[in-house]
Amino acid sequence: MEVIPLITGRVLLLNFSYEPLGTIGVARAICMQVCEKLYVEEYDGDNVLRSPSVEFKVPSVVRLRNYVHVKRKRRENTMKRVRIYIRDRYRCQYCGDQKAAKDLTLDHILPRAQGGATTPQNLVAACKKCNQRKGNRTPEQARMPLLTPQKLLRLGLDHVLLCHYAESRPEWKKYLFMADFADTNDVAKAA
Repeated sequence: MEVIPLITGRVLLLNFSYEPLGTIGVARAICMQVCEKLYVEEYDGDNVLRSPSVEFKVPSVVRLRNYVHVKRKRRENTMKRVRIYIRDRYRCQYCGDQKAAKDLTLDHILPRAQGGATTPQNLVAACKKCNQRKGNRTPEQARMPLLTPQKLLRLGLDHVLLCHYAESRPEWKKYLFMADFADTNDVAKAA
């Protein structure tokens, strides 16, 4: 059994109200479980971590015992660039080419020169060539339609990131309401 992948794995963290808050490491989840700060909702199959005297089942989904008030705006702004790349599947939203992060830029759909805001809903991943070609024009003005409909870009970046993780963790899907919202699956198909 490989211990290293388990210890570096991610655990879905839910608020007391079952609202997804993000992910935490396996080690932190087990420490919080031992300190009785959370409930384990789902385990990661039969995976266990062993110390010389104790064996711990590896959690996959945990829920806090107390409700935590969350400031949404602050959370949305952390790691914005990476989250937008993940949301857009590392693909240029104009030509569709998949690129490495170093070969992508963020493009303002409505350019800043025309009053566009620097918000996740107005930013998309674009290759350098397409970003230069589009310039300070809207996609319509540049005749470069977006591959992903703009309504799908309005999903919260935190939710998109969790849905990305959930692709390999099916037990998370019911907590992220992925079965209830077709839009989250449409993001994957459209990107």
